[in-house]
Amino acid sequence: MDDQQSSDASASLSSESPAFESPSAESPSSESPSSESQLGDDQWDAQRRDETPLERLDRNWADLLQELRVVQTGVQLLTGFLLTLPFQSRFEQLPEHQQNIYLATMAASVLSTGFLIAPVSLHRFLFRRHARRVMVDVAHRLAQIGILLLSLAIIGVVLLIFDVVLGPAKGIVAAGVVAVVLLILWVVLPLVIRRGHEPES
Repeated sequence: MDDQQSSDASASLSSESPAFESPSAESPSSESPSSESQLGDDQWDAQRRDETPLERLDRNWADLLQELRVVQTGVQLLTGFLLTLPFQSRFEQLPEHQQNIYLATMAASVLSTGFLIAPVSLHRFLFRRHARRVMVDVAHRLAQIGILLLSLAIIGVVLLIFDVVLGPAKGIVAAGVVAVVLLILWVVLPLVIRRGHEPES
């Protein structure tokens, strides 16, 4: 009698306990890679990072500020260098086309500085206004425009220096090479990686 009760209890446990489920059964929380790749950005952050939308905006803002610190240092040094050139004795001896190149380069560098520092002013004016999403979106666009202007300033500096030292033809060649390199590094490469990127598991 005891043996029969024991066997009945074992059969009952094996049929009810989840520990004895078939290995082929899938957990409802598991997702295939194809379904994960179709998740939206907000859904991916919520599932993989366990982030709320506000936490995500805070992280985006912090990432943007770190990127701006790197770019701002370079553009400020470039602008400071360009600001000193008109006070050099040889500057007045430059032909008109070289002075025009300098002025265009100087304008691009100053505008780049303005666009890249603008997010700081934006944050000050929107401080405690609970407008994090607007700040992130607008600062993102400002940073893109600032980087574009910075690339033009770098190309202009190379053109001016090579023009002064080696002549206009070699200046144009050097500026063209720099333009292609910056285009590849700052635009083409990120787009290629972005196109082939798969969500992290």
